[in-house]
Amino acid sequence: MNCITIIGRLTRQPELRVTQSGISVTTVTVAVDRRQSENREKETDFIDCVIWGRMAEAVCQYMDKGRQIGVKGRLQSRSWETQDGQKRRAWEVVADEVEFLGSRS
Repeated sequence: MNCITIIGRLTRQPELRVTQSGISVTTVTVAVDRRQSENREKETDFIDCVIWGRMAEAVCQYMDKGRQIGVKGRLQSRSWETQDGQKRRAWEVVADEVEFLGSRS
């Protein structure tokens, strides 16, 4: 089973892109605070999320940097090789559901 749910704040303004086949997509980074144990400062994880189709269009239209968002989806990895031959890997959440949380200013 591969299911992940996160709640956090957008770190930048979402930007809509369209694939060559005409499908809307946006990639956002969500800042998610970790629960803190006693005597430790709050820690934050920055999680990349990929949102497709009409959900992507709605996120770009209605969400702004700093707004709270909930994302439910699956964790996925991508691998590639840089121009100088180094192997890289990135992890991202591919959204199945998105919730707009908090109020819009």
